Amino acid sequence: MNFRATPHHPALILDDVRGAQKMLDGVARVTALEGSRHLTELVGAPVHLKCENLQRTGSFKLRGAYVRISGLTPVERAAGVVAASAGNHAQGVALASSLLGVRSTVFMPVGAPLPKVAATREYGAEVRLHGQVVDETLAAAQRYAEETGAVFIHPFDHPDIIAGQGTVGLEILEQCPEVRTIVLGIGGGGFAAGVAVAVKALRPDIRIVGVQAEGAACYPPSLAAGYPVSLDAPATMADGIKVGRPGDVPFALVEELVDEVRTVTEDELSSALLLCLERAKLVVEPAGASPVAALLSDPKAFRGPVVAVLSGGNVDPLLMQRILRHGLSAAGRYLSLRLRLTDRPGALAALLATLTVADANVLDISHVRTDPRLGLTEAEVDLYLETKGPRHCADVEETLRAEGYRVMG
Repeated sequence: MNFRATPHHPALILDDVRGAQKMLDGVARVTALEGSRHLTELVGAPVHLKCENLQRTGSFKLRGAYVRISGLTPVERAAGVVAASAGNHAQGVALASSLLGVRSTVFMPVGAPLPKVAATREYGAEVRLHGQVVDETLAAAQRYAEETGAVFIHPFDHPDIIAGQGTVGLEILEQCPEVRTIVLGIGGGGFAAGVAVAVKALRPDIRIVGVQAEGAACYPPSLAAGYPVSLDAPATMADGIKVGRPGDVPFALVEELVDEVRTVTEDELSSALLLCLERAKLVVEPAGASPVAALLSDPKAFRGPVVAVLSGGNVDPLLMQRILRHGLSAAGRYLSLRLRLTDRPGALAALLATLTVADANVLDISHVRTDPRLGLTEAEVDLYLETKGPRHCADVEETLRAEGYRVMG
């Protein structure tokens, strides 16, 4: 793809995104736009979910990878391509390469989730496990490119990648022409930059809000400084947006075209993922749930109609289990208590009867009768309860205290 520069958009313009859309016809799905009644009530205006978690390979990454590899010369294609990724980009490159008949090698961290490694292999890539963190994996892939002549496919720092990701913006405008705010996750910035280029060229009145995990938010300090700033140790469960430094190409576009970048906590990400699963019946990874987390954290800050982009759904089942447990706790659905009671026959049974009256389900219990901290006639009980929300948690504690139990936290 040949990119034409303008003074305001030196790397990318609307025609490039439109060209990418034609290229992706029949390759990438036009993913569904689903309404969310729950979020609509919270925000006070219509909220729609753009379901890129239902895209081929489970994320938007196929779009950019296919456009980038399509633009290679015959000589470059013959040399093959190489990429580094913990998951979504790996699968996008693997499938795009297979569709285009190009040999692909993908470096993944040693600890990458097994389902993502298996899926990348099944899409046709040779997978090499190297390094404990993505930075080490990235360095290995770049060395491989230098040694073999394979073309390195960057996950976000290239105009072709950005153009491909920007096709999501064109689809949103076609599916929801009345949209006033678009909310999407930001990692390196390629996705946000592409969507912003497409949307702002056609509808400059639309507000675009990027969302980063609080522990991996490289854009706020970078935007404040006016150039990409590196984080020392980004940390978040949302590996799809866990990037330590903005890309040079997308940064300039995000700086100019994205209206605001917000951050969300791990608790908010967990609660958002749980909401997507329970209310929307959609499996979404933490990075994909980040726009929903932003809406939940400050629902009145978004002018509707709102489109929140669920960017991916590739989540390891074991991680999903931990995240759901965390999300249930954050939503007040679990209650952990320690209390003292008199050590006498029937005391534990009486406690359980009180919890039954309070309608709390006991998930785990630990009963300690001999401990130097306890009095001669005391016992200590640790409870892990399933509850119905924050108000129910308070009701359970109040019921226990009313029955004379010493609740210690």
